[in-house]
Amino acid sequence: MVAGWREWLSMPELDIRAIKVKLDTGARTSALHATRIKPFQRDGEAWISFQINPVQRGRKIAIDCEARVVSQRTVRSSSGQQEERYVIKTVIHLGGKKRTIEITLTNRDQMGFRMLLGRSAMKRWLIVDSSKSFLLGAKPLLVKEYQTKGGTRL
Repeated sequence: MVAGWREWLSMPELDIRAIKVKLDTGARTSALHATRIKPFQRDGEAWISFQINPVQRGRKIAIDCEARVVSQRTVRSSSGQQEERYVIKTVIHLGGKKRTIEITLTNRDQMGFRMLLGRSAMKRWLIVDSSKSFLLGAKPLLVKEYQTKGGTRL
């Protein structure tokens, strides 16, 4: 499947109905903007609670999430800084297909996109046409929550 350098996807297990994602073949790992990250135990397993603001440059919409921790990894950012991050697994829907991927959680407030889809998630699935955007679908219809919180645009 051929995708543009940016696309829309959803993550139903996290109740994220639409998030604009940058497909980054230079990044090995996928990364999702998360705040209020708090680890906890559930039935003897490591879990994490966190908050996602899915709208670029916006904080009006905040989605509270929980996920089982797959691991913790040291990730080197594009600026060369190392950071210890929690890793979760979740299902993404993109271009009418679904796939379970690993995602690291980090604060991406200073970045242009709330989510990066790294090459590990795209392997044997997507080819990126870096000259195009949104080949797998136009901006999704705004869901009720997004429409009612101060007119925030996706």
